[in-house]
Amino acid sequence: MKETHPRTIKIFDTTLRDGEQSPGASMNIEEKLRLATQLQKLNVDVIEAGFPIASEGDFEAVRRIAETIKGPQIAGLCRAGFKDIDRAWEALKSAQERARIHTFIATSDIHMKYKLKMSPAEVLDAAVKGVKRARSYTSNVEFSCEDAVRTDLKFLAEVVEAVIDAGAGVVNIPDTVGYTIPNEYFNIIKYLKDNVKNIEDAVISVHCHNDLGLAVANSIAAVQAGAGQVECTINGIGERAGNCSLEEFVMALRTRGDILPFKTNIVTEQLTPASRLLTNITGLVVQPNKAIVGANAFAHEAGIHQHGMLMDQSTYEIMTPESVGLKGGALVLGKHSGRHAFKKRLEELGYELSEENLNKAFTRFKALADLKKEVFDEDLDAIVADEVMRLDDKFKLSNITVTCGSFAVATATVQMEIDGEQVRTAELGDGPVDATFKAIRKLTSMDERLVQYNVGSITGGSDAQGEVSVRLAGGARTVVGRGSSTDIIEASAKAYINALNRLHLATFRDVEPL
Repeated sequence: MKETHPRTIKIFDTTLRDGEQSPGASMNIEEKLRLATQLQKLNVDVIEAGFPIASEGDFEAVRRIAETIKGPQIAGLCRAGFKDIDRAWEALKSAQERARIHTFIATSDIHMKYKLKMSPAEVLDAAVKGVKRARSYTSNVEFSCEDAVRTDLKFLAEVVEAVIDAGAGVVNIPDTVGYTIPNEYFNIIKYLKDNVKNIEDAVISVHCHNDLGLAVANSIAAVQAGAGQVECTINGIGERAGNCSLEEFVMALRTRGDILPFKTNIVTEQLTPASRLLTNITGLVVQPNKAIVGANAFAHEAGIHQHGMLMDQSTYEIMTPESVGLKGGALVLGKHSGRHAFKKRLEELGYELSEENLNKAFTRFKALADLKKEVFDEDLDAIVADEVMRLDDKFKLSNITVTCGSFAVATATVQMEIDGEQVRTAELGDGPVDATFKAIRKLTSMDERLVQYNVGSITGGSDAQGEVSVRLAGGARTVVGRGSSTDIIEASAKAYINALNRLHLATFRDVEPL
């Protein structure tokens, strides 16, 4: 039956949980709080804040977010065991009626046989007991059938019916490994709608991974089949190839309302600020051709396109830049700009800084403005990343001096602050960057391997800040670090140190679930 009034689809954001599992995307507690605050502005319906039993760091992040964020529901993920569920509630309880326990167990034959080593009957029993345990704490319970799309449909329907009877108000049918395609996923959701007698007593949720590049398309297909909640992440980050991209899904519904009779509660003007904040926190750069929030998403270079745009924007734009929070007039500040103008522009970009952090960022801005004729939004992003989002780092760069040339061996003298103590050393290297990295390694004594090193410019012009990104591997973890400066060697040192701090954080938090 064709829907005549737009149906509201709930947006469940899992950037802080599944998104953080993306290689290199580790966040500390303060960074998670900053992002959660932006998700509150975005007006997502649910924030999945973490996996409380995974580590003390995850537990504390979920607890802090639950007691701080107002508006969205706050979810914590847990397996269907009582110990997991009890720990999740301990972290979530300060959110009171907005707290959601999200529990799960795998239901596919391959997972039951090789991972769980449990029979279908045992899995069904564990699922029901887990939901009932969660319901003893709150009526807001979500249950997920892990690897649902590779689960036998009759057994999937049996599990869904049982957990709804046990009290689950939301049942998630995830494409855990990114295996399905839109038509198949539509049919799975429709099968459940047609064959689970109590299906109307719960909201069907979907959680799609992007291994085949179909996460957004699959999510749309599921909504068309009757799903009422979509689980997604900012910039589509997440395990392996990532998750359904929140901004792409939301704007697809908004743009194609003519054939997709659905809406969301998302404040779409906050999409670009959310994307930029996540990039600055994690160091994971959005590719230029990324839909909605990529640097080229609203760029028109071909002559015929430019001509059409001059006549009418709708010739080549299906949405306006302003609708996703992309402000016009990127060039806004220079060396004569005052603190008020600086603060106002930061707020327009989605940053709300304390007085202390604003002062630090403004000092860095004035120093940069003395070196550059023009300061762009991208420069401001880099300033906030350097001066605000790295205040509690274990390793900090104090000073660096490099000598090199075609007839001289490169030498780097690096001074750092490590746990509040100033240390310094000098090293020779095969070029200035190699010498710098060797000096940093010597001072930090970290066990890591450089996997990737990239150099670019934040904006155009010969006075542009250089931006460096590095990828480091340490044990089973990989991390990404970013640094910016008008001096590319200093930017390289900042990026390397930023990555080392993330590796230190990841190692500290890397505790296996109990």
